[in-house]
Amino acid sequence: MRYISVLIAAIFAHNIALRYFLGWCPLVSQSKKLSSAWGMGVAVTLVMTITSAVNWPVYNYLLVPYGLEYLQYIAFIIVIASTVQVLEMVIERFFPSLYTTMGVFLPLITVNCAILGVSLFMILRDYTLLTGIVFALGSGIGWSVAIVSLASIREKLRFADVPKPLQGPGITMLIAGIMAFAFLGFSGMVGIK
Repeated sequence: MRYISVLIAAIFAHNIALRYFLGWCPLVSQSKKLSSAWGMGVAVTLVMTITSAVNWPVYNYLLVPYGLEYLQYIAFIIVIASTVQVLEMVIERFFPSLYTTMGVFLPLITVNCAILGVSLFMILRDYTLLTGIVFALGSGIGWSVAIVSLASIREKLRFADVPKPLQGPGITMLIAGIMAFAFLGFSGMVGIK
């Protein structure tokens, strides 16, 4: 039951993008088209889950026993960069149209602060390996829900009469803010320890 609670809380109540405001650069830039938003959401979820599963043992079995906890940022970023590199090669090989659509933003997943943030939250909250993986999966799904929702709304807005001063980034930030308020409503329902 705890894993389901952590999963649901990570998706809704503690949405990494809409509560902690992590990963907003790709969230805003890749939410113009639903297809690229979907691809980015899947890629971020994969990287987030894989890197958390690798970063937990790196931290607990390599850094902590030798008193090297201060190197966690460097170690986590190396794991994230390696995972993104492998994922980029797989997408380029098997999904060339998605690779072209995502363009420069695919390698930039490496510096997506949401992915590093999930690994750091996992350590800060002293999660077990399985709880950390469930949290990372939920956070990735939550980030994907945010980007796909934002992309869906932005696609519909192309046909709307948006006032000139709000066109572009202005309306995008307004929509994201309203979405953040909506997700904030889940806060009292499920919590994460």
